[in-house]
Amino acid sequence: MNRAQKKNILKDLEKKIVLLVGPRQCGKTWLAKDIAQDFHTPVYLNYDQPMDRKIMLEQAWLETTDLLILDELHKMQGWKNYLKGVNDTKPHSMRLLVMGSARLDIFDRLGDSLAGRYFRHRLLPISLAELKQVNQPLDIHKLLERGGFPEAYLAENDVEANRWRLQYINSMLSTDIFEVDKIHNARAMQLVFNLLKSRVGSPISYQSLAEDVAVSPTTIKKYIQILEALFIVFAIQPYSKNIARSLLKEPKIYFFDTGLVQGDDGVIFENMVALSLLKHVYAKVDLQAENYRLHYLRTKDGLEVDFALVRENIIESIIEAKLSESTPTKALKKFHERYGYPAIQLVKALRNEHKQEDINILKAEKFLSDLFL
Repeated sequence: MNRAQKKNILKDLEKKIVLLVGPRQCGKTWLAKDIAQDFHTPVYLNYDQPMDRKIMLEQAWLETTDLLILDELHKMQGWKNYLKGVNDTKPHSMRLLVMGSARLDIFDRLGDSLAGRYFRHRLLPISLAELKQVNQPLDIHKLLERGGFPEAYLAENDVEANRWRLQYINSMLSTDIFEVDKIHNARAMQLVFNLLKSRVGSPISYQSLAEDVAVSPTTIKKYIQILEALFIVFAIQPYSKNIARSLLKEPKIYFFDTGLVQGDDGVIFENMVALSLLKHVYAKVDLQAENYRLHYLRTKDGLEVDFALVRENIIESIIEAKLSESTPTKALKKFHERYGYPAIQLVKALRNEHKQEDINILKAEKFLSDLFL
């Protein structure tokens, strides 16, 4: 299946380095090799492979190379200065595509050495919006059951999708997390991972998790940051005009692989909506340089709205995700009435779209497939 970001990456490669990041096995290598077909003399090198690593360290590719693809480069010590040197001395005809499966913005700030030299693209799992862009059938049920990772989504059957997921989880928890940071208590990390799967969509208390796992809240926070860094989970903070204050409050955790979520159909659907909105936000940031963020709303008395799309620190719309409930929720009505936020209730099973109490009740599949990407 084609990926929607290919045309934008090709365009950006003509101007600067392209940093392509995203979850492991999300299709970055496939996309890079697909992009390579548009070049005459591309070279693909992976830092995890000893022979490729030697070539990378010695910069031993031919000068006629017109596309140089460097995979997992962030594992090289001093990779930023290395990449700056390669970029500043490369032939004018060479394009640079750099890939990684860790969130560089969390664990390795890009810093001044690459300032102004790169465009970032974040490749996330397949979404309804991407399926629409590449002219594939929209199948919300399949996305909910299998998640959007290409190998699982495109598998011949559910059994093959589940076999992929088992291998994926084992790889993440036995290898990947140790490449990001030293984990002295692998069992505790595994327990945190399993507990998060059953707490999707609920505000996370570090103290409560710490008591369940028998470690400190600081350790819990560190483990979640590692899971974030590897694109396994993402956190949505409660909205506050004071950004620093919002970071002190309890986040909600969602998974990049919807298939990992343990909960009822409503929780799985909420995770899919969260991921679709996050992908939309990333596209706004990466492609249009707009200051978009995804938050949720919660009052001290527990009134909560699932999501808030925020632009320039101003709420653009508030969104509830429901399986079949076509009557606006109490929280959605309260926030809409009190603050005038444009309100949307996305419903998976909805016969007719309509407006109720000035709140848009919309079909989830249509809304999510029309998101900017």
